[in-house]
Amino acid sequence: MSAVGLESIEHTVHVTHTWINELDELLGWSNKSRSYRLLRSVLQALRDWLPVNEAADFAAQLPNLLRGVYYEQWRPATTPVKPRSKSDFFGRIDHAFVGDPILHTEDAVRITFRFLSTKIAAGEITDIKHALPADLRALWTLSSAAA
Repeated sequence: MSAVGLESIEHTVHVTHTWINELDELLGWSNKSRSYRLLRSVLQALRDWLPVNEAADFAAQLPNLLRGVYYEQWRPATTPVKPRSKSDFFGRIDHAFVGDPILHTEDAVRITFRFLSTKIAAGEITDIKHALPADLRALWTLSSAAA
């Protein structure tokens, strides 16, 4: 593999660590493994709640390593899932934390959405919000960086 290929891998690992560290700080958890699990479960739940084309547009803005996590076990023919309520979304997140429950799932999801708003283009966030059911859309407030 060329040095450029290795640099690309090193870069995406670095960016992914940066994202996890930033989210962990926002959550106040001091547990990067747990913050990664939250980011992963939110990304995959979003993927399954979005129409296929919107899911792919969103993925294009993720760091390569997180894009792989996002697409892991994706079955496009089954998306968007039905039903798509806020409680179903939270259920997906809570399932990832069965042995280590999140005390306030809604707050954790809201923080993760706000975090993603600082990383993804504002136009794409707007598209995502419009593709989500109203009860989830209400949780996604734009950060000042994306506004």
